[in-house]
Amino acid sequence: MRFKSYILFVFLLALPLAQYGMAQESERPDYGVLYTAWIKAGDPVATVRVRLTRHPEWVNWMKFNADPERYTDFKGTGSIEVTDDGVQWEPPKENAYLQFRVNLESRRSSGRFDGLVTDDWAIFRADDLIPPARTSMEDGTQSRAKLQLHLPKGWSVATPFPRYTSGRFRIDNPDRLFDRPTGWIVMGDIGTRTGTIGDTRVTVAAPKDQNMRRMDMLAFLRWTLPTLQELFPQFPERLLIVGAGDPMWRGALSAPDSLYVHSDRPLLSENATSTLLHETVHVAMGARGAPGADWIVEGLAEYYSLEALHRSGTISDKRFAKAHADLVEWGKSSGPLDAERSSGPITAKAVGVLREIDAEIRESSDGERSLDDVVRQLSDEDKPITNKRFRELAMAAAGGNLRSMPAFTEK
Repeated sequence: MRFKSYILFVFLLALPLAQYGMAQESERPDYGVLYTAWIKAGDPVATVRVRLTRHPEWVNWMKFNADPERYTDFKGTGSIEVTDDGVQWEPPKENAYLQFRVNLESRRSSGRFDGLVTDDWAIFRADDLIPPARTSMEDGTQSRAKLQLHLPKGWSVATPFPRYTSGRFRIDNPDRLFDRPTGWIVMGDIGTRTGTIGDTRVTVAAPKDQNMRRMDMLAFLRWTLPTLQELFPQFPERLLIVGAGDPMWRGALSAPDSLYVHSDRPLLSENATSTLLHETVHVAMGARGAPGADWIVEGLAEYYSLEALHRSGTISDKRFAKAHADLVEWGKSSGPLDAERSSGPITAKAVGVLREIDAEIRESSDGERSLDDVVRQLSDEDKPITNKRFRELAMAAAGGNLRSMPAFTEK
């Protein structure tokens, strides 16, 4: 009896240790990456350094997809090979760093900017600081990255990243083994307003004297965002909204955990649509369309921005119906839905198609399912949306074929 008790005691003592060992094995060992950027007032060209601060020996090489018209003057330690489409870096076993210069100014075909550095402020994508990269690293490892920004005296900054007490920012994408900063950044002489809506910390930041209605935006989102949070349970914990007036681009663009909107864009247009909510749906979904499926991504963003306005009571039933009728009319001048890019009439037509699909799903399922179930599944899958996959999920929700589903030849 004593022997059995002893065996049981040893087993119980060993069990937590074994579980601890399993937990340790399930966590990938990490190597350190520190991104450092030096920004100068009025100068669009920044200096950036990528340093491997811990276990550089675990990284065999990094290949950066760097446009030579934007990224120049590569230097550092180890082997550096510059090609027409980027640079390959083989870091040394110690003191491993790669340094380069990057032009943060970005001008669209309209002549306006979606990346700009002035004497008083700057707005740009963090994606532009560090070009996309492929890495070869030791099996079972991952990066743990931080970003450090050196700014002109008196400048402050707003980013979508959590900030350490040291002033550095944590860069963490759980879906990737190599982390690089993405999302919008605004810095300089800026004004910031922050509020918590549900589980999301919302920050609206813009240069001063740019007519950015920070408090209006927070109030508008406090009314409408809970609807999107309910629809998308994975809605980000942080949402940064940046903007400015001319000469910035007079539109809006989403990015991970953040979006840009021109300060002159109304929160709610006369046709009862909202550019701000459209881009917020993009942030919530985090989705992109495969070739020929951009109508789905853009259509869903417009469809659910209207749904958020209606379900929250921001617009009436009558105004909601009128908004859809206007979109149907606009969509009559549309080209094919599966065009490479969806905008204007194509997106308007897409909203009408999505509304018909939603009605069919609700009818065939006796109201138990809707387009909501389809869009949640698409968002959870975290891969490009295809016409084929959208059709599969919509038919599964309906329990059969859908008369309103467009037929495409997969590209």
